Amino acid sequence: MAFDITADEQELVDAVAQISKDVLAPQAASADANERVSDETLKTLAEVGVMGLNLPEEFGGPGVGSVAMSQMVASVTEACASTASIITAQFLATDSILLGGTDAQREAWLPRAAAGEVIGSFGLTEPGAGSNPAEMSTKATRVDGGWHIKGTKCFITNAGFADFIIVYAKTDVDAGHKGISAFIVDTAAASAGLDFNPPEKTMGLRGSPVYEFVIDIVVPEDALLGNAGEGFTTAMRVLDRGRIEVAAMSLGISKAALDAAVAWASERKISGKPLNRLQGIAFKLADMYTKYRSAWLLTMDAAEQRDTEVDFTRSSATAKLAASEAAAFIADEALQIHGGYGFTRDFPLERYVRDARIYRIYEGSSEIQRTIIARSLSK
Repeated sequence: MAFDITADEQELVDAVAQISKDVLAPQAASADANERVSDETLKTLAEVGVMGLNLPEEFGGPGVGSVAMSQMVASVTEACASTASIITAQFLATDSILLGGTDAQREAWLPRAAAGEVIGSFGLTEPGAGSNPAEMSTKATRVDGGWHIKGTKCFITNAGFADFIIVYAKTDVDAGHKGISAFIVDTAAASAGLDFNPPEKTMGLRGSPVYEFVIDIVVPEDALLGNAGEGFTTAMRVLDRGRIEVAAMSLGISKAALDAAVAWASERKISGKPLNRLQGIAFKLADMYTKYRSAWLLTMDAAEQRDTEVDFTRSSATAKLAASEAAAFIADEALQIHGGYGFTRDFPLERYVRDARIYRIYEGSSEIQRTIIARSLSK
């Protein structure tokens, strides 16, 4: 379980960690307050390849392995979770094209996405279909020259400013999940048929807006991602990969909160003694580190499997479950150790708690991860 990365990968990991510290961390509070990460921030990350970390070199990505990629996602999140949310939403969109698209679709979209020239969005969730995408009501019907897509999507990260959205829709309403297809919707070309509500007022990740939108458009035939009826399979493969990214984001929050708690417990004195000399606080720190390290190992193990031919569905679900639950625990305990100061916005602890909360919900809630794991054990 060495989880080795190459020298070139380590160089990029170190560069992203430095950019995260120097550029992202100083603007994290303002991104949260202003409810948007700046375009300049994304441009800076694109220049070193972060917007295409999930892509092979042939499509403009740096061609790094998933272990190195997970470490970089964690570094970005440690500095600014909202920035990481925008980036990983980009990965969901481009993974959809990478895994389910044609050669022409990959060549048309992926290099530009890797360069940060276009931003993508992953349009799967609906008001009545979250944990079970097969219950979606968005439909796509064949018409002359293409497909008529009509429906509503919600909680879609990046959607309101995305250049393309991967929209999942039913092309055969009687075929269950086998009747789901995916489409690449060029938002500039389809602007008249996309109606976005204002961004949701979320508890955390405020700098990474999520949207509900109504779609009622006709897209050309070549907008169909791959073949009709393959959308569900593509989405599940994308989510297997994405859950490792959520686990990596959880590691970033966990490390930020743990480091803050360790520093505070060393500096803060009660009755002349540092907090970390008190057994109650020392035990908290030990529990926090144990959960963080366990989640780190599970996440890197899942990431390593992602680059092999092994079925990593259970591993990705396990990593996401453990890491997201750990992040919530660690962030909350770190705030507790800070006492009243942790509850103020003068310190980042309250933001860590707010940001970490969504990791147990999106890309499959903790309950769904437990279901996936339990079912896999019965096979």
